[in-house]
Amino acid sequence: MELSVDRIASQLAGEPLRPAYLVAGPETLLVLEAADAVRAAARAQGIEEREVHDMEGRDADWDGLAASIHAPSLFASRRLIEVRLPTGKPGNDGSKLICEFCAEPPQDVVLLVIAGDWSRSHAGKWSEAIGRVGHSCIAWQVKPHELGGWIDRRLRSRGVKATPDAVARLTQRIEGNLLAAAQEIDKLALLTRNNEGASTLLDAEAMDALVADSARFDVFRLVDASLNGNAPQVSRMLAGLRAEGEAVPALMGMVVKELQTVAALARARNFAAECKALRIWDSKQAVYKRAISKHPPERWQRFLVEAGRVDRIAKGRVRIGEESPDAWLQLERLLLAMADKGAARLLAS
Repeated sequence: MELSVDRIASQLAGEPLRPAYLVAGPETLLVLEAADAVRAAARAQGIEEREVHDMEGRDADWDGLAASIHAPSLFASRRLIEVRLPTGKPGNDGSKLICEFCAEPPQDVVLLVIAGDWSRSHAGKWSEAIGRVGHSCIAWQVKPHELGGWIDRRLRSRGVKATPDAVARLTQRIEGNLLAAAQEIDKLALLTRNNEGASTLLDAEAMDALVADSARFDVFRLVDASLNGNAPQVSRMLAGLRAEGEAVPALMGMVVKELQTVAALARARNFAAECKALRIWDSKQAVYKRAISKHPPERWQRFLVEAGRVDRIAKGRVRIGEESPDAWLQLERLLLAMADKGAARLLAS
């Protein structure tokens, strides 16, 4: 049975745990929250032991997972076993194992499969098997025209009352960033309660006063836009930063730091293991995975070298007699090259 992300928590609260669950989709925040709902239901029903298995490409140890599933628990009567599939594709071995699990689910194991990438083409016999014995929850991308409704429902679920104009203002400010929206709404839930615990009604003016402008063109979202391949947003954010009086040297620390991370991940033989070593959150791994798929490892190293050059230009450290290029233009060329493999030629001009 397929559940919407809005229904999964209430569905889980009203029934015993099923043998298997699939949580997948491109909307990272919603995937994380749906998976948390399964974990919370497991804890509520007495499951304290949890195992996590990262299944990444050729390094996926399906035999090890099978052994773990069939091994008796040493500490509890039931276990929650999480299988993380960044690509959403378990391959032949993984598909066979999941189908066999669902055909005869062990009494002491609940299986939770989490896929960071998903489309209709990802579905197969293994996901159908999960649907027959458990639940599937697909967190589809929230489209621009759906965002206002999503924010309105989220506000109401947190007890925040807002006028349509206030909802529209928040929608405009967060620019499709669901994580930013969730953080702002949680903050609003605290700020708008009076001494009796009731929430006051927010209008557009009050929303402006209370909400940090999450659509501000800050460097964190600028780099994410580049890694996500959103070239138009990169140019618009840079223009906004420049108009706000930011200086290129103030931006370069984060740009260089992110490039060092991506370059290391691009060189790594095991993406999941490298993410663990670098302590990268699950919500950010999909961004890095998309980024390294666009360029070979040596190009990311070149981008890192180019970032150093942009930093020197911004600080006026050019050779005597050389004309100093415009640092903003050089930074834009770098970020656009990162965003689009076809734009890498810009670095040569």
